[in-house]
Amino acid sequence: MTREAFIARLREGLRGLPAHAVADIVADYETHFADGVAAGRSEDEVAAGLGDPARLARELRAETGLKRWEQERSPGGAISAVVAVLGLGAFDLFILLPVLMAVGGAVFGVGIASIAGLFAGGAMFAAGPFTDFPGGPAAALLGGLGIMSGATALGAVVVLVCIGIVNALVWYARLHFRLLKPALEPKTEGAAQ
Repeated sequence: MTREAFIARLREGLRGLPAHAVADIVADYETHFADGVAAGRSEDEVAAGLGDPARLARELRAETGLKRWEQERSPGGAISAVVAVLGLGAFDLFILLPVLMAVGGAVFGVGIASIAGLFAGGAMFAAGPFTDFPGGPAAALLGGLGIMSGATALGAVVVLVCIGIVNALVWYARLHFRLLKPALEPKTEGAAQ
């Protein structure tokens, strides 16, 4: 495969990443080709040593998504990290996706319960003094505040669990990437057998 064909396939696989990230990655691989040709290797040999550009692009996209999560702890960064992890391989989808769906569903349910508790406590706090609430208006006010504070605490726990899940996914992706990294690195000639 020629340098142009390799770079074109790599660019195609990196589509959707920020332009500066694509430019940096392409410049790195252009340097690999330049160094290889300067060492007397053909473009085909350099391309074969680098591996499949589509596979490289998947790994590089995953790494970019994980870095985004580390730099900006936001919902967009979390989605980027999760997509990066799920994009690492089809086999991972069959193992990781069902677990993520079950945990995500449970976390979503608890999150909805905390929001419902917040509204229920607010309703009790606002309407309790004007109704015939058992224990009187003070019990309605204090009960509403208690329910709202409990719901807020539950919501904070949900946020912490979500951050923990995303961090665990990042750890998993890094482990996965480290296991695949030897296959992605260019093979050097004359390496000890």
